[in-house]
Amino acid sequence: MTQLNSLDAELAQELGDFTEDDLDVVFTPKECRTLQPSLPEEGVELDPHVRDCVQTYIREWLIVNQKNQGSSEICGFKKTGSRRDFHKTLQKQTFESESLEGHEPSTQARPRHLNVLCDVSGKGPLTACGFDLRSLQPDQQLENLLQQVSAEDFEKQNEEARRTNRQAELFALYPSVDEEDAVEIRPVPECPKEHLGNRILVKVLTLKFEIEIEPLFASIALYDVKERKKISENFHCDLNSDQFKGFLRAHTPSVAPSSQARSAVFSVTYPSSDIYLVVKIEKVLQQGEIGDCAEPYMVIKEGDGGKSKEKIEKLKLQAESFCQRLGKYRMPFAWAPISLTSFFNVSTLDREVTDVESMVGRSSVGERRTLSQSRRLSERALSLEENGLGSNYKTTTMTVNSFFKQEGDRLSDEDLFKFLADYKRSSSLQRRVKSIPGLLRIEISLGPEIISCSLTPEMLPVKPFPENRTRPHKEILEFPIREVYVPHTVYRNLLYVYPQRLNFANKLASARNITIKIQFMCGEDASNAMPVIFGKSSGPEFLQEVYTAITYHNKSPDFYEEVKIKLPAKLTVNHHLLFTFYHISCQQKQGASVESLLGYSWLPILLNERLQTGSYCLPVALEKLPPNYSMHSAEKVPLQNPPIKWAEGHKGVFNIEVQAVSSVHTQDNHLEKFFTLCHSLESQVTFPIRVLDQKISETSLEHELKLSLICLNSSRLEPLVLFLHLVLDKLFQLSVQPMVIAGQTANFSQFAFESVVAIANSLHNSKDLAKDQHGRNCLLASYVHYVFRLPEPPRDPPKSGGAAAALPDPRYHTYGRTSAAAVSSKLLQARVMSSSNPDLAGTHSAADEEVKSIMSSKSADRTCSRMSYYCSGNNDVPSSTAAPRPAGKKHFHEELALQMVVSTGMVRETVFKYAWFFFELLVKSMAQYVHNMDKRDNFRRTRFSDRFKDDITTIVNVVTSETAALLVKPQKENEQAEKMNISLAFFLYDLLSLMDRGFVFNLIKHYCNQLSAKLTNFPMLISMRLEFLRILCSHEHYLNLNLFFMNADTAPASPCPSISSQNSSSCSSFQDQKIASMFDLTPEYRQQHFLTGLLFTELAAALDAEEEGISKVQRKAVSAIHSLLSSHDLDPRCVKPEVKVKIAALYLPLVGIILDALPQLYDFTAADARSGKNRANGSDEDQEGTSTINQNVALAIAGNNFNLKTSGTMLSSLPYKQYNMLNADTTRNLMICFLWIMKNADQSLIRKWIADLPSMQLNRILDLLFICVSCFEYKGKQSSDKVSTQVLQKSRDVKARLEEALLRGEGARGEMMRRCRAPGNDRFPGLSENLRWRKEQTHWRQANEKQDKTKAELDQEALISGNLATEANLIILDMQENIIQASSALDCKDSLLGGVLRVLVNSLSCDQSTTYLTHCFATLRALIAKFGDLLFEEEVEQCADLCQRVLHHCSSSVIGTRSQACATLYLLMRFSCGASSNFARVKMQVIMSLASLVGKAPDFNEEYLRRSLRTILAYAEEDTAMQATPFPTQVEELLCNLNSILYDTVKMREFQEDPEMLMDLMYRIAKSYQTSPDLRLTWLQNMAEKHTKKKCYTEAAMCLVHAAALVAEYLSMLEDHSYLPVGSVSFQNISSNVLEESAVSDDTLSPDEDGVCSGRYFTESGLVGLLEHAAELFSTGGLYETVNEVYKLVIPILEAHRDFRKLTSTHDKLQKAFDSIISKGHKRMFGTYFRVGFYGSKFGDLDEQEFVYKEPAITKLPEISHRLEGFYGQCFGEEFVEVIKDSAPVDKTKLDPNKAYIQITFVEPYFDEYEMKDRVTYFEKNFNLRRFMYTTPFTLEGRPRGELHEQYRRNTILTTMHAFPYVKTRISVIQKEEFVLTPIEVAIEDMKKKTLQLAVAINQEPPDAKMLQMVLQGSVGATVNQGPLEVAQVFLAEIPADPKLYRHHNKLRLCFKEFIMRCGEAVEKNKRLITADQREYQQELNKNYHKLKGNLRPMIERKIPELYKPIFRVESHKRDSFHRSSFRKCETQLSQGS
Repeated sequence: MTQLNSLDAELAQELGDFTEDDLDVVFTPKECRTLQPSLPEEGVELDPHVRDCVQTYIREWLIVNQKNQGSSEICGFKKTGSRRDFHKTLQKQTFESESLEGHEPSTQARPRHLNVLCDVSGKGPLTACGFDLRSLQPDQQLENLLQQVSAEDFEKQNEEARRTNRQAELFALYPSVDEEDAVEIRPVPECPKEHLGNRILVKVLTLKFEIEIEPLFASIALYDVKERKKISENFHCDLNSDQFKGFLRAHTPSVAPSSQARSAVFSVTYPSSDIYLVVKIEKVLQQGEIGDCAEPYMVIKEGDGGKSKEKIEKLKLQAESFCQRLGKYRMPFAWAPISLTSFFNVSTLDREVTDVESMVGRSSVGERRTLSQSRRLSERALSLEENGLGSNYKTTTMTVNSFFKQEGDRLSDEDLFKFLADYKRSSSLQRRVKSIPGLLRIEISLGPEIISCSLTPEMLPVKPFPENRTRPHKEILEFPIREVYVPHTVYRNLLYVYPQRLNFANKLASARNITIKIQFMCGEDASNAMPVIFGKSSGPEFLQEVYTAITYHNKSPDFYEEVKIKLPAKLTVNHHLLFTFYHISCQQKQGASVESLLGYSWLPILLNERLQTGSYCLPVALEKLPPNYSMHSAEKVPLQNPPIKWAEGHKGVFNIEVQAVSSVHTQDNHLEKFFTLCHSLESQVTFPIRVLDQKISETSLEHELKLSLICLNSSRLEPLVLFLHLVLDKLFQLSVQPMVIAGQTANFSQFAFESVVAIANSLHNSKDLAKDQHGRNCLLASYVHYVFRLPEPPRDPPKSGGAAAALPDPRYHTYGRTSAAAVSSKLLQARVMSSSNPDLAGTHSAADEEVKSIMSSKSADRTCSRMSYYCSGNNDVPSSTAAPRPAGKKHFHEELALQMVVSTGMVRETVFKYAWFFFELLVKSMAQYVHNMDKRDNFRRTRFSDRFKDDITTIVNVVTSETAALLVKPQKENEQAEKMNISLAFFLYDLLSLMDRGFVFNLIKHYCNQLSAKLTNFPMLISMRLEFLRILCSHEHYLNLNLFFMNADTAPASPCPSISSQNSSSCSSFQDQKIASMFDLTPEYRQQHFLTGLLFTELAAALDAEEEGISKVQRKAVSAIHSLLSSHDLDPRCVKPEVKVKIAALYLPLVGIILDALPQLYDFTAADARSGKNRANGSDEDQEGTSTINQNVALAIAGNNFNLKTSGTMLSSLPYKQYNMLNADTTRNLMICFLWIMKNADQSLIRKWIADLPSMQLNRILDLLFICVSCFEYKGKQSSDKVSTQVLQKSRDVKARLEEALLRGEGARGEMMRRCRAPGNDRFPGLSENLRWRKEQTHWRQANEKQDKTKAELDQEALISGNLATEANLIILDMQENIIQASSALDCKDSLLGGVLRVLVNSLSCDQSTTYLTHCFATLRALIAKFGDLLFEEEVEQCADLCQRVLHHCSSSVIGTRSQACATLYLLMRFSCGASSNFARVKMQVIMSLASLVGKAPDFNEEYLRRSLRTILAYAEEDTAMQATPFPTQVEELLCNLNSILYDTVKMREFQEDPEMLMDLMYRIAKSYQTSPDLRLTWLQNMAEKHTKKKCYTEAAMCLVHAAALVAEYLSMLEDHSYLPVGSVSFQNISSNVLEESAVSDDTLSPDEDGVCSGRYFTESGLVGLLEHAAELFSTGGLYETVNEVYKLVIPILEAHRDFRKLTSTHDKLQKAFDSIISKGHKRMFGTYFRVGFYGSKFGDLDEQEFVYKEPAITKLPEISHRLEGFYGQCFGEEFVEVIKDSAPVDKTKLDPNKAYIQITFVEPYFDEYEMKDRVTYFEKNFNLRRFMYTTPFTLEGRPRGELHEQYRRNTILTTMHAFPYVKTRISVIQKEEFVLTPIEVAIEDMKKKTLQLAVAINQEPPDAKMLQMVLQGSVGATVNQGPLEVAQVFLAEIPADPKLYRHHNKLRLCFKEFIMRCGEAVEKNKRLITADQREYQQELNKNYHKLKGNLRPMIERKIPELYKPIFRVESHKRDSFHRSSFRKCETQLSQGS
């Protein structure tokens, strides 16, 4: 590092100096909810335990921060603040796709006029006489376009222009990468805080009854019916008026403001539909049963007036007297349940089981929640807001109109739960529970986060608490139904007493109205009652006594009272609860007191110094209690003298329950014991000490403590979690504090450590506790982060014996006092495991000196007066009394590391399983150690002892090998291994900030080598190392750690003068080598840049691998590099360009890696070839013999594994390798990294590098740029930042598919694309995995996250992505300029030029911003000027594409783009005119481009284009240099030609809505190009595309067949190969229409003429491509037979080319086609045909024209009629269009001349008898159709329908001009024939049809019963109108008079004969098919059939004798012989006779 030049030194300084320490130890005050922290009462000497608890709750957090952490986190940008405003700095980029949107509506608004097509004859292209170009105004022109400037200057100008106004940070524009991969983000644990469930604010608004006569008191609590548990404490409130309050004035000495609350905040951790809010109402005690007292409320109404008014007054007086006398007693009155189901809405509850758990953190072990969503404990996963309640949940007001009367004998909670369960079932109670009418209105709403003016359950005011509010809100304490695992953080010490039942049934008569006075006593004197009982409503805050409510005349009453007591912090044996029982006399008796004493009972609060809680059944003493009674429990009082008199003979008669909610009393035996023992060690105590019910002497103390450490973990999880902070603090204290017990040093380190391990294990294993995304238990994480601090030095360790002078080596402390042999064996073990081996006997004075006093002078006294009392132990308060540290003082971090190393067995396993916890403890304790150390001793090397370093090395090695071992295990514990791996990485990351970096780098190296050695599974290995490195690389000093300023400055300076003095050539070659190696991952690089080298090695390995599952790893690798680069890019320390150049230089090897991975990149071009964009989708050469190494070769290389270094090998030797393709996102991330390096690296360096690259490598770079262009295409507003996967799956347009068909197999890109699509290669392997674990954590937010972005957000995203697209494309353009400039010196321009052009054309075909287009066109112009000739000679294909793209931009709506495009197009023409052939070619290409543009682009605007043509004309006129040449006239001619094509377009525009008309027009345009095959071909393709869009696949295929025939014609002229089709004749089998394509006319151009037939389709592969695509479309359209015909033409060509791969796929497709024919059979649908006639002058040309329309199968007449009527209605106005409903001939004279009439008739294909012989199959009857028939019924009177005997029918046969299917869907009718059927002929036809139907139904296979029954029903059904029987009766009843009709009559008779026979067969068949339930139906059918048969028989059997007369006359005498003799005789006679 000594050679750093000054600049580098400065940069290093700026990026953060090494010397200062990165870690900062800060104390942050704990946030307190209340105004004052909750503390015990003052002036009491506390127990050590209580003191420790309180201190834990109020001391500050100790947090270790990383100073520069902010900057490494993509500073600022990660924090939403600055990212939010970032977009304001961006310029809005204009995209044509969006600038169009604004203009659209105006064009739509105009009413459409149907322009008449005047010229149908097709006499060549329409001339543009109407449109004279010159009449237009040209756009503004670019000045100095025509000036001569040297190419270099021009390039320089362009570059300067490009460099201005660029976006500095590329990554700021790029969407931040998925959090899923961001392992380096360590979630900051949630700060420990008090647990609050879902808060509900309940306000009592009204409480009143029908009459108001006395004060009433309400208490409200929540109950869970299902759990049968009261889940909140009581909230007392009353709404009494001042008058009624006055009644009680005597009994309320004072009224505290806190007791006047009318609203309460309840908290519910586990919401469910079973929660009820129960309101109990009490009144002042009065005489009488509850029922009697409630009577008036039920019968009297306030408003009755008169008598009732008097009654009310009387009652009031009565009440007043009771209040004065018995005001302090209450009686139960009424209650009402309110269900909260509707509040905890139901959707919450479905999830209740699964999610509520996660509420207190239940989550599956494998769950990794991303940061944004890992909602931690205190935030309650099930907060109501997310459950659809949230902000939109309005405040609900619940109203109760009737109350249930309390039943005196059913007051207990059990009864209440029974009532509630009943109520839940039927929502009313049984009849006998009377109800009292009343009104209670309660308002329930979600408790907001901050409620002003509220009090905690201890009555402490919560912030904010304004001074002047009168009524506060009260927070009501929750009693959750299940455990809540949140450690205590506030002091809370409450006791709840529930008296339940008293049984005085056998007691003397006086005990009837019983009340209990409850007091909390601190002694036995009456004055010792403590004011610690919380008061109720409208009274004092604290009381000394409280009375239970009274049930009148009940000797064994139930109680429902809840007494809430604030426990004193220090409890003694004297504290107890005292219960005094009284009888209250309700009637006033002279001189008798109100209370008569019945007895006493009591409950001591402490038992064995532990708080007593639970249920008790206490005896009752009937007389005064003896002294010292409270020392014993009531059940076990020793015998007294005199003896105590007990009720029921000392049996328990009083049931009571006591519960505590306390954060000082653990209520757990194990914890209690542990704490007690710890305190006995810490402070002076007298032995033996008492723990629970055992006594412990000093000698057994050590043993007991060890036991208690071992048992600690068997305590219940809940108390352990609640006291977690204190338990861990104590354990850590024990582990470093040598204890002297009974004069011996006891050491608990190992036991304490094992206990910590066990606790960590049980916390991690509990299903109920949350973990963060790295699987770390949240409770432990927040403990380490906030709470943990170095254990305090002991305050004078208690020396109860012997001096502690001769303390042995601290190393031995670990083992406690075991025998020496055991120690040595353990030590040996330790040595084996630890690589450290210090001399065992050495003393450690040096180690001791190294560390100065642990007290650092930094800390000030941060405590305030009241708190200092608890903080005396804080180790940051300098304590003057601190004794000098004993020599054996251990450092916590050393002890911990040692314990980790020497642990064995299960402990060891657990330690490494949850290593993260111990690592964080180590780091935090090291940081504090360094912080407390003297700053002078700050060399990192000497900071920590060698032993400690050895231990760390051992630990790292062990964790690494454990990780590897887990991965190799057969039961694959990958997840566990991943977590260990990540925690190790974080550990080393932290060590980089604390220890010597060389030491840490060594550890990293060990790690990598060790993993490689142990793991066989490659993806797993890389994945582990990647996550590991990714974390390390996120270090804020990453760049410095990598010494990034060491690398060569721009070009390397020569290392020593001797070399530079040698001849310069060798020097330069040396330099070149050096430059080339900068782009490679060399060993030197890896040494110098350690971490980056490792990372690149992993990336390269991942990309190169091909194992299973590698794609996920590849994503990880790329994502790691990507996040690193983006953090540099956005790091404020790296803003200066010179810093960025340095950083980019550090990453240069990445370029080499990306180039190697080229074949694996996702091909966006293939996925994105979108409609309207002519994309060259693969290699664009003519595939036939290109001689030079050009595009194809380069691409072939790209497709194969081709290493940079072997650029000499020829292609044949390249091994073919199957790659693992990257998915789209990974590729995009990799690309953005590539672009970033290219943008920020030193440009001259890049040029030098390019100049030395072999041309193949250059072509790879161009390929990469090509993909980059498509990758960063602007996607428009809708799909915002992430390119949605739909875009990638958009169907590809016809053109792209066509080209693919052509290029399939040729060129390597085809190869690549094929591989991309290979089935094994899942397109998005990443997606499925991504969602794997996100499911759980996206919970219910997932649904609405994406959709509802606001418009502003969408705009902002569009703005950013627009800038990204522009910036990315500009970087690509810079790169291309670099390539052109660097290579203009080289000679391989030709193939390079093609590559550059391909990239430029691709970028022009994407949606680009005007900014980019300006620069791109400038570059293009420079290219044309520089390499004009090359361009036109070599790059014909590129040139064609270029023309099309430029022309497309000439029609842009943005004027700037237009003028740029015009200038470029003009230059293109101008530079091509040098050679005549070139201009002809350009001319042809421009015309073709225009034609295809016009046909395809939907957003194409001819107005703009025309203006552009005018501008080009202006250029031509002003171009003085060219005036002498024929060029200007040629240009003008060309422009006129283009103009005429545009004219057609305008026409097409008008018919945009009328698909048939549009097709006719396109057809005509195509026809007009009969003489220029290229253009005709283009138009046929345009038609095909339009058809495909409308899903007319057959027609599209026909267009392609015509195109193929056209190509075949020209190919057969050029070359006569036997395997080629002989012109269009060969296509006849596909369609008879194809003959149109034969090139007959003499004026047809010969193909050799320049510029003609030069397109890519006029080749054999072009022909095959067209045919293959046609076959594909036929197949889609269902014409499988035709597919065969098409392939018959293809196969000979393929055979001739010996292309067996294609032959395979062809035969495969044929097989599929034939399979489809077999499988689909009759199910196939072909078109439906309609005759459409147009009548009316409005139609112009169409008037009186008739067409046959082909519609999709099963189109009904109303559909087509609706469509046409709707369309023409829009054209002419709906009122002018009329559809003629019948099919009779139209009489024009009868029509309204102002209307347009359409006549639509369904027609069927018609065949003559002879034709039917050939057309056998269903397909044949639907293909090649030219004749159609429809029938029109009529009668002679003129009605269409009549009786059977007068019904005539007219059959009309139409012949069309071409056969269907054709290139259009409507064909005009050219001939019409008609013939008429007489009624009887009509009958014959109908009967034939019926019989045929029957025959078909009978013979159907498999038989279809439904169909058969339908036909049968229609034939023999009794009710069929005009059915067979009627037909027979009309025509067969008598023999016709007219002999002409005899034949018909007979024919009909025979028809009937066959018909009835078929009916019989059908009935028989049906019998076999029916099920049992149809038997009756069958009988009915059979009956009907026989009836019909009977009716028909006479008519069928009657023959017309005339028809059966013998044809020859026989003499009568010969008649017998006729009978006798054989026929032969007869015949001979006849012959003789004739």
